[in-house]
Amino acid sequence: MKDASASVKTVRTGKTGKTGFTGRVAGLLQAIRKGLGRWPGPVHPLLEENYMLFAEFDQEKPIEEYSFVVLDTELTGLSPSRDEIVSIGAVRVSGLSINPSDTLHVMVRPHGAMHKPATLVHRITPETVADKPPIEEVLPELLRFCNGSLIVGHHVGLDMAFLSRATRRHLGGSIATPCIDTMRLAQAWEQERWEASFDPFQSNISYNLRDLATHYGLPRFQEHDALQDALQAAYLFVYLVRKMRGGSIRTLKDLFMAGRSWRWYM
Repeated sequence: MKDASASVKTVRTGKTGKTGFTGRVAGLLQAIRKGLGRWPGPVHPLLEENYMLFAEFDQEKPIEEYSFVVLDTELTGLSPSRDEIVSIGAVRVSGLSINPSDTLHVMVRPHGAMHKPATLVHRITPETVADKPPIEEVLPELLRFCNGSLIVGHHVGLDMAFLSRATRRHLGGSIATPCIDTMRLAQAWEQERWEASFDPFQSNISYNLRDLATHYGLPRFQEHDALQDALQAAYLFVYLVRKMRGGSIRTLKDLFMAGRSWRWYM
């Protein structure tokens, strides 16, 4: 399974200015407007639109009013600096309901070699992707699909590390979209359950996506298929949001405060 770590960046706004995620995006937008850019070369219009959508980000709305895109990637390996994306799957969640007809599933032809250990996991071979588009042709389609939705994923930091590296190389900057890690939410939910009981804390809980689906009695989907894993993570996300704090999660800020499991991957 994927694994990654990143520092937590929270949103704070005040009368004197912006800090955290909102301020960072505002700085990126200001640089673009000045024609400087944060990375060499022009910034793609879709990426500039992405910055503008989150330059002023409100966490106080009812959570049902937000749109989420739950995504997953299949890779040639686990190193964002050396490996590449070979498949992207995504499904939209609106009103805390999964829309299985609103999905994106694309295969990607990598520029470099594909490694046998990864191929044995996801069964995507060089022949499978030989006639598929490269990542630079897929990224605009993904940005249009996300279109202001927040991103959710299981170990989402790794997905975003690969995607942001690709957007920096081909579109002129990183993705500014806020992200939620379902693994972190599951950890927060398990801690919440333990604190409300007299049972010993179960330190041997597996936070593997499929194991969590089994643990919580959720529908199970095929592993190591980007779209199927995205659907699995979507069911986990909706389940956890509805369960945490006894169902009292009302706003995005409530979700953050429930376990400080919110993570911004830039």
